[in-house]
Amino acid sequence: MSKRFKTAAVLGAGAWGTALAQTLARGGLSVTLWAHEPATARDINERHENPLFLRDMPLEASIYATPLMPEAVAEKDLLVWATPAQHLRATLADSEITRPEGAPILIASKGVEEMSGLLMSEIAMQIAPENPVAVLSGPTFAREVAEGKPTAVTLACSDAALGAELAATCAVPAFRIYRSDDVTGAQIGGAVKNVVALACGIVEGRGLGDNARAALMTRGLAEMVRLGLAKGGRAETLMGLSGLGDLALTCNNDQSRNMRLGIAVGGGMSRIDAMEHPDLGLRHSVVEGVDGAISVGQLAARLGVDMPICRVVAAILHEGADVEATIAALLARPLKDE
Repeated sequence: MSKRFKTAAVLGAGAWGTALAQTLARGGLSVTLWAHEPATARDINERHENPLFLRDMPLEASIYATPLMPEAVAEKDLLVWATPAQHLRATLADSEITRPEGAPILIASKGVEEMSGLLMSEIAMQIAPENPVAVLSGPTFAREVAEGKPTAVTLACSDAALGAELAATCAVPAFRIYRSDDVTGAQIGGAVKNVVALACGIVEGRGLGDNARAALMTRGLAEMVRLGLAKGGRAETLMGLSGLGDLALTCNNDQSRNMRLGIAVGGGMSRIDAMEHPDLGLRHSVVEGVDGAISVGQLAARLGVDMPICRVVAAILHEGADVEATIAALLARPLKDE
């Protein structure tokens, strides 16, 4: 373990934040986990589990949870932000917290901010310029990470020395980290794959077959690369863990909340009804691709990037567009070179 980082705050006690807290604790860090819900903090401290977000998953007894954000952040060496993407600005800017100056902010949230079109790292640099920023992204189902199953991720940081320190701090034998300096590309992959996974779920729920899902994934990757290049990222980043890897995981398994919601919508359920359906397990969760269909589309429009898959997902989820007609219109687009 890096001597520099001995204490960490993980902001956000959803499934992913809890899994990251579990990983850091296994690596020997003293971890404080901020939980928005006081009951979740009590469950973690008293029962060493998080039944609301990671049911039947024993947690490391050393993890301490608190509903008080100032307590979580105070005097920590490392700040890991795992809140939903659209909440990142509000939690970073909370006037009650005192961010330790110089403590790196490791962003584990995936998305683009609505209206502003900013990436999560851009928000952090805007609000907390005194704290260096890095990004953690890649193909990760939270439960498997919490269980200690083999996982590989990308840690992107523009400062190579800091990136190496963070990688050494966060890595454990089953949680392998690959370093990158392409902070932009790593984030574009994580944002776009959520929307493409919704599209793949809709196709699955509609019974349109594996050929259609494979086509959507491939063309979704093309949209991801176009947006990443326009934003200043690199194509090779998007062909790696934080792009293609994350896309492949999220679009092929209903452990993905985005995929699960898409399947329900493709099967005829409304987005709102699906989010409230007790059997789908989405009621207490954030499905990032729902807001992402809007925010990614806004960013694409600003940059002049054509993203038809993201556009039709937004139309189906937010504008009540007919699924059959929307898919037919997508298939009727003019033929073009690949």
